[in-house]
Amino acid sequence: MSYKEKIARRAAAEIAPGQVVNLGIGIPTIIPRFIEPDFPVVVQSENGILGMGLPTVRGLEDRNLIDAGGSYVSILPGASFFDSALSFALIRGGRLDIAFLGALEVSETGDLANWIIPGKYAPGIGGGMELAQKARRVVVTTTHTTRDGRPKILRECTLPLTAKACVHTIITELAVMAVTPSGLVLRELAEEIGVQEVLEKTGVPLTVPKGTIPVF
Repeated sequence: MSYKEKIARRAAAEIAPGQVVNLGIGIPTIIPRFIEPDFPVVVQSENGILGMGLPTVRGLEDRNLIDAGGSYVSILPGASFFDSALSFALIRGGRLDIAFLGALEVSETGDLANWIIPGKYAPGIGGGMELAQKARRVVVTTTHTTRDGRPKILRECTLPLTAKACVHTIITELAVMAVTPSGLVLRELAEEIGVQEVLEKTGVPLTVPKGTIPVF
């Protein structure tokens, strides 16, 4: 199992029956692979789909069915379609239970930067700003460090923000961390990962509870 699949599998466990969720670009798009077919969840896409299914198998794509990132997707029985105005009214009205988003950086207070690295092309902030601010819970799924080993979890974000104080939970290939008023708290460790490794790769102090830490 790849590190992305490990993160997505753990993220899927955050979903409760009956919830309405949104899956951001990147790792969140593979979360449905780890949801049982009969599990009662409704996936929303901000381009106007409620009841989105798995990404489409190559060769079976429908050019009219794409997610917000432009990838071909399937739909489930009972799915509905609507325009962007209604889609964002749903988001801004606080109807989403969870938004799963990727991240370039996350601060210890839950600030999120995930839309641009200055000097590199980005199509725009898109719907990420509304999702980050208005979903009832925001779960970040990301690698713990950048490709060159620098922490993504920092005291303060250095990149342009998507939203402030919006992140509730961070899931990486190493650990699950909760954003609390007193700072980040280590909730779970990935299998075969030690506390010290997580502490060394996190750019901010991390509270480690006493006793046995659950493993995922």
